[in-house]
Amino acid sequence: MGDDTRDTFRPRRSVLYMPSSNARALEKARSIPCDGLILDLEDAVSPDAKASAREAACAAAASGDYGRREVTIRVNAADTEWHAADLEAACQAGPDAIVVPKVSSTEAVHALEHALERHGAPDRTTLWAMVETPRAMLHAEEIAGASERLTVLVMGTNDLVKELYAAHLPGRGPILTALSLALLAARSTGKAIVDGVYNDVKDTEGFLAECRQGRDLGFDGKTLVHPGQVEGANEVFAPSAEAVEEARGLIQAFEEGQGAGVVTYRGRMVEALHVESAQRVLSIHEAVQALG
Repeated sequence: MGDDTRDTFRPRRSVLYMPSSNARALEKARSIPCDGLILDLEDAVSPDAKASAREAACAAAASGDYGRREVTIRVNAADTEWHAADLEAACQAGPDAIVVPKVSSTEAVHALEHALERHGAPDRTTLWAMVETPRAMLHAEEIAGASERLTVLVMGTNDLVKELYAAHLPGRGPILTALSLALLAARSTGKAIVDGVYNDVKDTEGFLAECRQGRDLGFDGKTLVHPGQVEGANEVFAPSAEAVEEARGLIQAFEEGQGAGVVTYRGRMVEALHVESAQRVLSIHEAVQALG
């Protein structure tokens, strides 16, 4: 379910990147119905705007103006000249999480964890690690399990495709192994995991197909590059009315049939593992409903 020991489960169906150098974008983000925001200091910000974007992102994260949305700040990568200042400022701002690109080792996670402590980040500020290199894929479980403060893995599929010399194809055949490795790592360590972005904002059909693929693989949600993608991601990654009805019926049948031998629901045998899956569906549904 993507739950962790630091907080209760929260939906991450739609996690939207917003360029922190764009004041209008930061203003608009207050009304976009996404579950999470990544106030970006990296790819979406030109070098000459890094300092002002940092200030704007930190002010936004500390403002409390984004309601129920999970507000995070993506800093520049550790090998850049902006990383140290980004990290220190983000820690002082105290967002829900700090998103770090190109995390490829347990040593990197430990260094980030110590930096958050050194810069006085509030306890509620967690780490989201972007896994987007071949090395990260091969060490994903070690990375995910390196710190309790690390709560979410974020797929960086664009960089991964580039690093692999692969191609962007419908169905994502070239990176399915990598997606699966990251999912295995997240689930084995009890962390949440959100899928990578879909680049063509005009291709709604392709975007929704990739959302459905990500959901079926097991992702908690998807990172997005445009507000127009939020509604589709929210719908795909939320349990359908039929799934909720099925889950409730299955749980009821199991509870009523305990002690009576084999329990069936709609002609199918029901075991404890099916009940756990049904309870997960209801937990997600209830969390989504609580958002209003």
